[in-house]
Amino acid sequence: MMRSGFRQQEQSIPEMRADLEAMSAGAMVPEGTRCRPVRAGGVPCEWIDAPDAAADAAILYLHGGGYVVGSINSHRAHVARLSAACGARGLAVDYRLGPEHPHPAAVDDAVAAYGWLLAQGIRPSRVVVAGDSAGGGLTVATLLALRDAGAPLPACGVCISPWTDLTCSSDSMTTRAAVDPMVKPDVLRRMAAAYLGDADARTPLASPLHARLHGLPPLLVHVGTAETLLDDATGLAERARAAGVDVTLEVWEDMIHVWHCFAPMLPEAERAIARIGEYVRARVG
Repeated sequence: MMRSGFRQQEQSIPEMRADLEAMSAGAMVPEGTRCRPVRAGGVPCEWIDAPDAAADAAILYLHGGGYVVGSINSHRAHVARLSAACGARGLAVDYRLGPEHPHPAAVDDAVAAYGWLLAQGIRPSRVVVAGDSAGGGLTVATLLALRDAGAPLPACGVCISPWTDLTCSSDSMTTRAAVDPMVKPDVLRRMAAAYLGDADARTPLASPLHARLHGLPPLLVHVGTAETLLDDATGLAERARAAGVDVTLEVWEDMIHVWHCFAPMLPEAERAIARIGEYVRARVG
C-alpha cells in the first residue's frame, strides 16, 4: 500500500502537502475524543484529549513530515490514540514549515508552545514532549533549547522514528533503502535543504545527533528495522547514553517508518502505542 501510494520523488512540496492531507482525511479519531483549537504562545495548536485524559498532564506533540509537510490534520488521530494510552491531554503543535519558514522557526514554535503549557499551570513533571520523524528530531532539539535556556525540563521525551541527522549520511540510508517503502534519501535531502535555508546541516538544533546531549530528561526511542532512519535513532540513543541520559531504545523488527500511525489496522502499531503509554505513565504518574 505504501509503495503504491507514495510519489514524493516526483512531487513539489505543495503537492506533497496536499497529498498527505488527502491521505489523512479518512483517519478516524477515536470516539469521545475532544478537539479544540488554541493559540499556545502565539502558535496555532489543538488540544486533542481522550475521554479519560488527566487535565493536569499533557503531551506536547510535534508532527513529522520532513519539516516541510504535515499538520495537525495529518496527525490528529495519532495524537488522540497517544492521549488515550498515556492518560494525558494532547497538544498538537502546528509549527511553521520550510522553506517559507526555515530553521530555527520550528524550534522556536515548539519552545513557545511548551512555555505556554507551563503558563497554564501544568507542572513540567506532568509534561511529555513527543514527536515522529522530523518531529522526533524536533523533540530532542526542543529539549536542548530548553536546557540551554535554563528552563524547567519536562518529565521525558518520546522520539518515534526520529530524523536526527540532516546530513543524511548514515549507513542505513543506503543499506535500508530497498526495504523502506516511505523514506527515500533523495527526498530527505530535498526536505533538509528546504528547512535548513542557510544553516549548516550539522547545526545542533537542526541535527541533534551532532549536539551535546548532556542534561536531557529520560528518552524513549522507537524505530523499526525497515527504516532508512534506523541509524538516526540508534545513533541518538548511543550518543545520549554516553552523555549520561537515561535512554530506552526499542528497535522493532520489520517495522516501517512511524508504524504507530497505522493503528488500528496494524497490531504492532497498537502495541507500540500501548508501550509508549506505559513509559509515559511510569514517569508522569
